[in-house]
Amino acid sequence: MKIGVGKEEQAQGAAVEGACTRLVSWLVDAAYPLWSTRGIDSLHGGFQERLTLSGEPTEDARRARVQPRQIYAFSRAPSLGWKGDASGAVAQGLSYFLTRYRRADGLFRTLVGTDGTPVDDRVLLYDQAFALLGFATAAPLMGSSFNLAGEGEQLRQALLKHLKRAGPGFETGLPYGPPLLSNPHMHLLEASLAWLDVGGASEWRALADELGELALSHLIDPVTGMLHESFDNSWKPTKDAAGRLVEPGHQFEWAWLLMRWGQRRADVREAALRLIDVAETHGVHGGVAINAIVKDASIHDGSARLWPQTERLRAAALAARLYGDARYWKMTADAAAGLLRYLATDVPGLWYDRLSPSGEFMRETVTAGNLYHIVGAIYEVAALVRSTGK
Repeated sequence: MKIGVGKEEQAQGAAVEGACTRLVSWLVDAAYPLWSTRGIDSLHGGFQERLTLSGEPTEDARRARVQPRQIYAFSRAPSLGWKGDASGAVAQGLSYFLTRYRRADGLFRTLVGTDGTPVDDRVLLYDQAFALLGFATAAPLMGSSFNLAGEGEQLRQALLKHLKRAGPGFETGLPYGPPLLSNPHMHLLEASLAWLDVGGASEWRALADELGELALSHLIDPVTGMLHESFDNSWKPTKDAAGRLVEPGHQFEWAWLLMRWGQRRADVREAALRLIDVAETHGVHGGVAINAIVKDASIHDGSARLWPQTERLRAAALAARLYGDARYWKMTADAAAGLLRYLATDVPGLWYDRLSPSGEFMRETVTAGNLYHIVGAIYEVAALVRSTGK
């Protein structure tokens, strides 16, 4: 789909194309080379949890979610133009994850030490969702090297056995305990759609449909168009502070997923675009998406982490590609400009994670798992630029 021919529209298209070139160059020339070397543990295997702003690995224990996030990031690398050893990075990550995190029940523990020793044996739905995403995204790259279709199906069955609720959705983890959370269900929808993208069976469509309908019927407030984070056992927002929070980043992220899930349904399109509009109207300040607002749209946390910028960009780029509306092209250009601010570090290939309300970046260690967010956004912007025929 081509953007219109007006001068303003042409300028927005040029801005998007230029931002895409800069983002892809940063990823291919700086980020992938850095994270494929310093971001991989050559002694124990697996991906490092964090790097310092000088590019050195830390000794942090390794969360389960980070390993498949990095598997996802490197599985996307060849299609984005990186000529390095993506297969090697993914293969060692898969081997490490499958041997160090898997429990006897087929689910994956949440934390191991730097040497792979179990530190926290609990199960979180959030981590299982990312395992499924990593397996699906890596499957075309790995071919027969790993039975990733089998791994995905085995984990899907384990989720149904151990975490499926009698009604819609899943428990937050093992052991059971409130609240129910929208965020892991979002990533489970992402994983289900990823399996469908690589030819997954009808069971993945059924799971995606259940999660998409859950969002429409319970997670999104029909009055405000806001998506809540924390719920009781009947899928009503909890009455504590967590139940009142609305995260603009998740509004954008759910919108991106709903657009993919229900492209042919007017009600889904309307809900997705309303999520975007609410987040863009109330959750973007000073050119960046902030961390949290509350139901009356007042600011709860005016800091701005990196990941909401990527999800704003990803949602805008897909909306522009699917619907061609000039406002989404402008939003894509604006979101890309916001994200690029976070990538201007002293060591190319790293990023800042948090921008204070006063406009200063916090000089903190760099969380590896954010590469997943960055790659996902760049992948979507690149798809938008390709769709223009340029």
